[in-house]
Amino acid sequence: MRVFRETPLPDGLLRSLLEQAHRAPSVGAAQPWRFVIVDDASRRAAVRASFERANAEALAGYDGERAARYARLKLEGLATAPAHLAVFTDDAPDEGHGLGRRTMPEMLAYSTVCAIQTFWLAARAQGVGVGWVSILEPDIVTKALDAPNGWTLTAYLCVGRPEEESETPALERAGWQARRPLDAVLFRR
Repeated sequence: MRVFRETPLPDGLLRSLLEQAHRAPSVGAAQPWRFVIVDDASRRAAVRASFERANAEALAGYDGERAARYARLKLEGLATAPAHLAVFTDDAPDEGHGLGRRTMPEMLAYSTVCAIQTFWLAARAQGVGVGWVSILEPDIVTKALDAPNGWTLTAYLCVGRPEEESETPALERAGWQARRPLDAVLFRR
C-alpha cells in the first residue's frame, strides 16, 4: 500500500488497531514491540529524507531496464498517509525473563513481526491500508524518533485509507515481480 487518501483515520481507530496488535503472540510472553506514533512534522520530514537517500542508493544498485523500472516504482506513502507508525523491538525486555530466546534471540524480532502482522490484518478488516517502508536508514530513523538505546527499528508503517483497492500487489501490477505459486515454496521431507 503506497497510495493513501489524506483523510485522517476516525478518532480511536489507530489505538483500537494497536490494542489488537498488542494481543499478538510473543516468545516467553515478552511483548518486545514498542509502537511509536509519529505525528511531528519535523520527525516525519527526517524519515522522508532518510527514504530519499536510501532510495537513491538502492537505485544506484540496478542497471539498465531494471533501474528504469525501479525508478518508476512508487515505493512509499510518506507524503500522504495520515498516520505514521514506527515499530521497534526492545532487545532486552524484562518481560518474559528470557524464556524461549536464549538459543534463538531473534525470536524477539519475530514476535514484533507477529504484532505487525496482527496490526496489518486488523487494519485491512477495517478497510485501512498499511504500507511497510523498508527503504530507510534505521540508525537515522531511530535517532530522529529519539528511541532509547536497546530498541531496534523493525518497521516503519504508513497507515490510512487506500486510494484504491486491488487484489494484486502494487509491485506485481508494476511488473517488478510476480508472486510465485505455493508449490514453488512448499516442500516435504
